[in-house]
Amino acid sequence: MPMTTLMPAAFLGHGSPMNALERNRFTDTWREFGAAVPRPRAILAVSAHWHVDALAVTAMPSPRTIHDFYGFPQPLFDVQYPAPGLPALAEEIADLVSPDFVVGADREAWGLDHGTWSVLVHAFPQADIPVVQLSIDARKPMDWHLALGAKLAALRRQGVLVVGSGNVVHNLRAIDWQQPDAGFDWAQRFDEAARALMAERPHDIATLVSHPDYRKAVPTDEHFLPLFYLAGLSAAAGRPADVLVDGYSYGSLSMTAFALDARCPAAAEGAGAAPLATSLPADASNA
Repeated sequence: MPMTTLMPAAFLGHGSPMNALERNRFTDTWREFGAAVPRPRAILAVSAHWHVDALAVTAMPSPRTIHDFYGFPQPLFDVQYPAPGLPALAEEIADLVSPDFVVGADREAWGLDHGTWSVLVHAFPQADIPVVQLSIDARKPMDWHLALGAKLAALRRQGVLVVGSGNVVHNLRAIDWQQPDAGFDWAQRFDEAARALMAERPHDIATLVSHPDYRKAVPTDEHFLPLFYLAGLSAAAGRPADVLVDGYSYGSLSMTAFALDARCPAAAEGAGAAPLATSLPADASNA
């Protein structure tokens, strides 16, 4: 791929691990997205499920498929996503985000968790594109994650597809199994506020902590933070992220997905939006 080609970026609301096995309008959108984007040199995944007290990147040539859940049917544990790793990309990322690394390259401890493979099994079902995961440093404030997302912008001109995987609204304690396709009023209000910011002021995404429904929508931040990486990329590019698909599961999960500079039909509906004003750090990379 020519170095001048600008890869898209995305945030995918992954919801239940069972989405890895199911076909629904969310997983169909992930498939459509994967089929429409230019073939990446590699995928950099920022998953809600690698939320640790360090910043690290996977650097093994053959990352294992991690089944980091319990209580689900055996076919879900049987899923394997044997995508190769790309240790050279891990080194590029380490250089790019320096001096933020604390642990650095992870050559054996992690792999691909279900936040990553449950969406990639649809978006790139052949598992033939190298995948690297970047951990979410749980010690850092939200603005730090936004700025780190902006730092990753240079990767987009190096053939790397950056994908955040989490959920804008993720409250497992509030799940209502009788509402598989619905969202509580508070979940809808918070999700709509996030969509408005991603369309107009992605650099202000951290202001959602003052939203009256924040505590219900984000009781813990690990599923929310992957959105900040796309928000940082969007703010660095000066362009909004388009909604790929929206909707809710079991009352308290938002399945909203966003894409930046994608050309798949769902995102193309938002094409032509005006450039955004940004207030990122002066040293943030520009796409």
